[in-house]
Amino acid sequence: MKSVKSKKTINHNYTFIDLFAGIGGFHIAMNQLGGECVYAAEWDINSRKTYKANFYNETNLFDSLGNATDNFASDITKVDVNSIPDHDILCAGFPCQPFSQAGLKKGFNDTRGTLFFNILEIIKAKQPKAFLLENVRGLLNHDKGKTFSIIERELKELDYTFHFKVIKASEHNLPQHRPRLYIVGFRKDILDDFDFPESVPLTKTMSDIFDGAEVNKTIGYTLRVGGKHSALSDRRNWDGYLVNGSVRRIKPKEGKRMQGFSDDFIFPVSDSVAMKQLGNSVAIPVVFSIGKNIIKVLEEN
Repeated sequence: MKSVKSKKTINHNYTFIDLFAGIGGFHIAMNQLGGECVYAAEWDINSRKTYKANFYNETNLFDSLGNATDNFASDITKVDVNSIPDHDILCAGFPCQPFSQAGLKKGFNDTRGTLFFNILEIIKAKQPKAFLLENVRGLLNHDKGKTFSIIERELKELDYTFHFKVIKASEHNLPQHRPRLYIVGFRKDILDDFDFPESVPLTKTMSDIFDGAEVNKTIGYTLRVGGKHSALSDRRNWDGYLVNGSVRRIKPKEGKRMQGFSDDFIFPVSDSVAMKQLGNSVAIPVVFSIGKNIIKVLEEN
């Protein structure tokens, strides 16, 4: 994987925006595919620090002094959607706020109280060629399936196709289960159908994550945000492994590798905060594989 801090290339094949950007997992994957990030939004101050530390060479997001421009928003709810640059692909790991009170009414009224509504507003205003959304797999059954029905209906009403699949990180050569829901859509004038990428053989194991050591698990637990340091025998344990016969806890070095970040990815925050950020991030190889198929469709159409 190439270094995140490589200079911005001159020629890009397409443009994308990175909403609820976190620390830039979408950014890395889509940039590796030849894309230019023309806009990002992230409200968490520590995540913004990490994003800046790794992407300040992206001149459309930061000025020559490293200060964030208007194209790196902190609060997407306060942004004039028409000020967002035009783009080919909208990427978002959007928060799954409760839709329980949303009901199944027509139009936007039933999603107005959620951050998902901001995605809808942007899609409606900017009409990107495609979108790629990521969330926890529990979204499929949230509120007895009503939440997902609302999301599907609202996106289809904007004249976009709707394709979804639960994909594990381990299906794209990361030794971590991490099942996540991915939603892809295209403007209907571009495409009616889409195929998610096939799984690839798992060649990396937790031994690779721990520099070749002997580890008690081949595929690791899903990285999480909280609940650290449970006993190895505890069902809540997710960060503890038996490595060369001793108990080791996942730290940012191992967490980066489990999510597909390069070793030179920078965390200008404490290890505890870095682990939280990694637990909230996307698995980069999964996004890369899906993005590759999206771009193939755009090139063919």
